[in-house]
Amino acid sequence: MTLLEIKDDRSERVRYDYIDYPIYIRKALLSSYPNYAAPLHWHDDIELVAVLSGEMQYNVNGEIITIRENEGVVVNARQIHFGFSAHKKDCEFICILLHPLMLCATSAYERDYVLPVLQNRNAPFVKLSAGTAWQREIYQNIQTMFFLKDENAAPLKVQKLFYDIWIRLYENLSPENPLKPQNTDLSILKNMIGFIQRNYALKITLADIAASGAVGQSKCCKLFTKYIGYTPNAYLIQYRLVKSTELLKSTDMTIIEIASAAGFSGSSYFAEVFRRWSTQSPSEYRKKNT
Repeated sequence: MTLLEIKDDRSERVRYDYIDYPIYIRKALLSSYPNYAAPLHWHDDIELVAVLSGEMQYNVNGEIITIRENEGVVVNARQIHFGFSAHKKDCEFICILLHPLMLCATSAYERDYVLPVLQNRNAPFVKLSAGTAWQREIYQNIQTMFFLKDENAAPLKVQKLFYDIWIRLYENLSPENPLKPQNTDLSILKNMIGFIQRNYALKITLADIAASGAVGQSKCCKLFTKYIGYTPNAYLIQYRLVKSTELLKSTDMTIIEIASAAGFSGSSYFAEVFRRWSTQSPSEYRKKNT
């Protein structure tokens, strides 16, 4: 399982499976990610998730849902999201990313059928429940996409299934309320998360993070807690820990060097926080993952 590659604005840099087709299809275990949690991210693609066994929690713009076996979720484009296990239990799932351009055969298709779903602020995500026929059909389409991904005509067949999924979304989602105000908080939060991502190796303060979003420290804390469940400083530490795991797995740097590169003030503090986060020391983690 390849961990997500994140760009400077915290949107995901998707490495598609085909050179000329924006399609990404994987089966994965939640335990593939540090601390049973995928990095917080967003992207222009539609994300399709189908849980095969176990369960996971899924955070979309601060709303947390639980997805169990035979359930899934469709995440709309540019939504802040990540999957995790609150109880550190494993979950096997299929994850598919498809770019909406695959649906835009003409500008009329884009205008009349694609954008009304992409821009529907009532639908940042759709949970797929087994008890609802059209949602169950989307779940089955996700499974089918995975099973045919290695066939010669896979891009064509995946596109056909994507159209089928889109038809069900278009026909079943409530139309957007034009009077519903735009949520500017998410844009502010993205700016602050991007600032952390670019500057995690430096000494940065709560005031610095808040300033990057042009808000006060109180609102900064409220936005982080509301949408991702962490204080800004807790998120900064978690991000530094995630970056440290990448260095532990991919470099020969010493623990002292990694602590400094990840933004920790000293190797002892780094080791203490890392063990509390992952239940193992940095050295033990490196030994198990290299």
